[in-house]
Order: sequence, then structure tokens, then C-alpha cells
Amino acid sequence: MRALVKTAAGPGLSLETVPDPEYGINDVLIRVRRTGICGTDLHIESWDPWAARTIKPPLIVGHEFAGIVEAVGSNVADLHPGDLVSGEGHVVCGRCRHCRAGRYHLCANTVGLGVNRDGAFAELVALPVTNVWHHWPGIDEEVAAIFDPFGNAVHTALAFPILGEDVLISGAGPIGLMATAVARHAGARFIVVSEPNPYRRELAARMGATLVIDPRERDLGDAQRELGMVEGFDVAMEMSGNAAALTAAIANMAHGGSIAILGIPTAEIPIDVTTIVFNQLTVRGIYGREMYETWYKMSVLLTSGLDIRPAITHRFSYRDHEAAFAAARSGDSGKVIMDWTDR
Repeated sequence: MRALVKTAAGPGLSLETVPDPEYGINDVLIRVRRTGICGTDLHIESWDPWAARTIKPPLIVGHEFAGIVEAVGSNVADLHPGDLVSGEGHVVCGRCRHCRAGRYHLCANTVGLGVNRDGAFAELVALPVTNVWHHWPGIDEEVAAIFDPFGNAVHTALAFPILGEDVLISGAGPIGLMATAVARHAGARFIVVSEPNPYRRELAARMGATLVIDPRERDLGDAQRELGMVEGFDVAMEMSGNAAALTAAIANMAHGGSIAILGIPTAEIPIDVTTIVFNQLTVRGIYGREMYETWYKMSVLLTSGLDIRPAITHRFSYRDHEAAFAAARSGDSGKVIMDWTDR
């Protein structure tokens, strides 16, 4: 089969012919149709310090995908060839305290698809059946391919009640864009998106933001005054990993407000703990998806009318992977999809 492989330490990926993956009695073999490029894939492709510490070449990369079941192991009874599926990219141990309690997303022994084991940027991928999500009827195939980052958005956006609340979203990358749509669909009153990139500010407005600001030109206090807010934001979602964005969010929260942090900073961020204490703020770190409650919520949101397709802005054949990665890295893009049906 054809696959995008990190063949050796250093920048770049290679399109290689590799053996088809083996699968066991509890596994599912999936023929990949669409994949999404994630920030993690950009780190691996560029071979930054995190990738150099983490990745052990040779490795097939990629973890966002949708495909058709090709074959199943002898113990698999509820999936069949032809089913449209995606996969949870965190393969858990099943033995630790959290796994035994059903809190799989907290497994300390997680193995990452396309990070610690061969991934989905390939014509075929194999996963344990417990990691395979059978899509509900009517789910768009391209949307199915980005259930992984969509899950991050849903997990963050629904970490705290947002019905009728005033919401701040810092960072309008693909996950921030989808979180904007989720917050609008879930009944937030005002949604302010702070994003320096003009292309992504325009996308955020399309995804349902009430007000979109460039943080270099307008502060959050000015945004609150324009909307007639009197105290501060009830819920903030920090998607950027930017120190100034997190500092501004903390300073602009209502008493008793809640902050969900998904963005990963590149350096330590000093925070004003006094403001957190005196304003009785709740701060929660978000990682991945709750398995599999978030997947259920994603499916319900889509079948109830949520449309995240405007967040998908670029489409490429997997053969044009260099152009696809360049588009994803440029910032002037939302979600970038690669098509693996071009055999």
C-alpha cells in the first residue's frame, strides 16, 4: 500500500510503498478515504524538538481519518465490510485505574495513532475494534474524517454550561472555528472570537461568532462594551497557547466564570492566581476527547443541524501532500483534507 512515512530523523515526509498492516482477532482493517492534517502532523513533518523527542522513525503518520471497513478480526461482530468509520486515535491500555473505571481518556499509558504506532496517512490502517467509531447515517464523509479535532472542539466547548452565556474563544484555528459553531448551536448568547489572522477571523464570523476582534488592535474590554456586557465573560475557551491570550482571558472573566484550556503553549506562562482566587474562577485543562461520550455528542450535534463544513477550506490528493502541508502551515486555511481514493 501507499503511505506517508517519516523515514528518518529530520524534516519531511516520504510517500512510500509499504506492507499492508497486520490485524488481529480483535482488530478492524480500514481502507482510508479521507484524512485531515493536524498540528501534530505539522510538528512531525517539520521535525521540531517535540518530534525529535517523541517520534521513532520509520513511522506512518496521521490520525484524523474516515474510511470503509475492509475486513474484521474473528472476534468482531458489530462492524462489517463497507461500514463508514473513523477511529479514536488514543489506544488505551485497558488495565490502569482509569481504564478499569471507564475513564479511558485519562489513561496514562495511551499510545497515539500516527505518533507511537503506525497511523492513518495510508491506504489502509488497522485499529482495535474498541477504537473504531461507526458513523451514523447521513454523516458527511469529509466531516467524518475530522471527528478527532471536532471532538477536541466539542470536549472544550461543552466542558461548562454555555446556554445563554457570554463566551470568549481565543484562537480561530480549525478547532477554535468548530468550537465557535458548537457554542452557537448550543445556545451561547454572545461569542467573541479573538484572532490575529484576518483569513481566520472571516471564517470565525461564518461559523457563528457574534464579534470577531484582532487582539493587536482591540482589547476584550472594548469588545464587552460594544456588546453591552456588564461584568465579563462567563466561559472562555483558550485555543491558541498564547500567553497574552490566556492572561487577557483571566482578566476579563465574570465572577465565577470558567476557563477551558486546550491550546498548548511553547513556553511556561505565568498566571495571575490572585484573580483566579478572588473571582472564584474554574480552570480546566482539556486533552483529546472523552471516550466515547464526546463521539456520541458529536454525532447528535451533526444530526440535529450543526454544520462544521465551512471550517474545511482546502482539499488535496494525498499525492500532493507537500502542497497540503504547506496550506495547513500557512495559517490562511481552516481544515485541510487529503483524498486517498485516487489510487
